[in-house]
Amino acid sequence: MNGLTRRALIAAGLAVPWPAFARDLVPRPLVFPRDHGTHNETRTEWWYLTGHAKDASGRDFGFQITFFRSRVDGTEALPGRLAARQLLFAHAAITDVRSGRLLHDQRLARWNGEPPARTERAVFASAEDTHVAIRDWFLRREADGRYTTRAPGDELQIDLEATPTQAWLLQGEKGFSRKGPEPSQASFYVSHPQLAVRGTLGVNSQRFEVQGTAWLDHEWSEALMHPDAVGWDWFGMNLFDGHCVTAFQLRRQDGSKLWAGGSFRAAGSAQSPTDIYRFRPGELDWVPQRHWTSPRTRARYPVEWMVRTPADFYTVKAVIDPQELDAQGSTGTVYWEGLSNLFDSNGKHVGRGYLEMTGYAKRLVL
Repeated sequence: MNGLTRRALIAAGLAVPWPAFARDLVPRPLVFPRDHGTHNETRTEWWYLTGHAKDASGRDFGFQITFFRSRVDGTEALPGRLAARQLLFAHAAITDVRSGRLLHDQRLARWNGEPPARTERAVFASAEDTHVAIRDWFLRREADGRYTTRAPGDELQIDLEATPTQAWLLQGEKGFSRKGPEPSQASFYVSHPQLAVRGTLGVNSQRFEVQGTAWLDHEWSEALMHPDAVGWDWFGMNLFDGHCVTAFQLRRQDGSKLWAGGSFRAAGSAQSPTDIYRFRPGELDWVPQRHWTSPRTRARYPVEWMVRTPADFYTVKAVIDPQELDAQGSTGTVYWEGLSNLFDSNGKHVGRGYLEMTGYAKRLVL
């Protein structure tokens, strides 16, 4: 999961009158590949690829590239292709485990919501399948099902392809995922775990040929956050035996759980998008075990958790602590997003993936 803020829209020079209320999403069958593409009628959408990779010497990296789309309300009556009816954002990050550093970059662009005449170096999101781009940054699903992505920058370079080894996974009830007690607090949510990754990661002037495993999330919604929620905690973990587990909670200001959910899919059932065990809100508990305080923002993050799920009592541990990402130049948010290890109730290292924590530096506003 990731958030967009009204402040970011204002910073982009746009007047943004929110509607008086969000239009509730209604459950429906998802149709692919169309539903891999953009849903411009909804307020918020993101495509999110994270993973772990190594070079030939065994040097470890984590990587994240996320594209966000945000509908700009109040622009429906504006004429012409120059009307900014949508905003696109992108975040890219590499965790260099050896150096203990996180490198990150970000992009922001306006989009009129219409298909471009040419896709090369354009700003757009396709409604036909996954293909979202901000000029030379892109994430695209190819005809054979592979995902390709590229994000060149001054300090980091991401150039990867991610090949499915399992079917995608429909979170919630056949892709309709509740995010709170109110009907409006829901999203459509599709994951693609256990992607086999290969390509190049660049850290400053160095380039590393890498292989690894990735996780892709695609989510779109009208409203996710209950008024009492300040943020969320989430992880998506690829287990080494082919299983995969997702867990999330939305938190109140005092840290208590407002809502929770997630899923577990066994490797043997991984050829079906729907054959998963779905966690109910009362079946999960997140208990912080260790904290890290950011020296820059002074936000205090739980970088180790014990998470009770119906699948197991898992422990999630950050691979390195300083994985806070400052995206105030694009989405207006500060959050912790990082490569993490998963341990089972016997203390065995069983998986690796990404942990995300929002609302610790300040309340997340969607």
